[in-house]
Amino acid sequence: MDKINIGLTDQQRQGVIELLNRDVADAYLLLVKTKKFHWDVIGPQFRTLHQLWEEHYEALTQNIDACAERVRMLGGYPIGTLAGFLELTSLKETPDTIPSATEMVAQLVNDHEQIIRNLREQIDRCSEEFHDEGTADFLTGLMEEHEEMAWMLRSFIEGQPVEPNGVKPTAKTAVGV
Repeated sequence: MDKINIGLTDQQRQGVIELLNRDVADAYLLLVKTKKFHWDVIGPQFRTLHQLWEEHYEALTQNIDACAERVRMLGGYPIGTLAGFLELTSLKETPDTIPSATEMVAQLVNDHEQIIRNLREQIDRCSEEFHDEGTADFLTGLMEEHEEMAWMLRSFIEGQPVEPNGVKPTAKTAVGV
């Protein structure tokens, strides 16, 4: 087969492939955490979060596939092992814990925001360092999807505080004010 000739050097393509594999690893760990929380959530928010997280893990599955296919388009091979995902991810696992529903949401917000920060940096690198505007555009789309998911999750916990059991605490009033 002839060498790939798409206007990027082998070094440029390899740099982009490495970035994309990091995105695959992050998305895969986020998928696992989202799926686990989908299974484990309890309390008054159960149905809402269970359904929301199903939408999110379905979207994440599609994003992982799209990232892996982009790696293949550039002549590389996507990471595809759990060990590889854990080696490349920028996210943290929380094994041996089942947090409250609100803490689950907060953890996922933090993970999406970490991915968004990573993607912003990668978009710049794809354009400036690797001159791959196609991947920069692709990553911009992924970033926008993570921004929307983070917003939905953030909206769930913003406003009045909610106890882990889903009960809103009663407001304490100051005496003599």
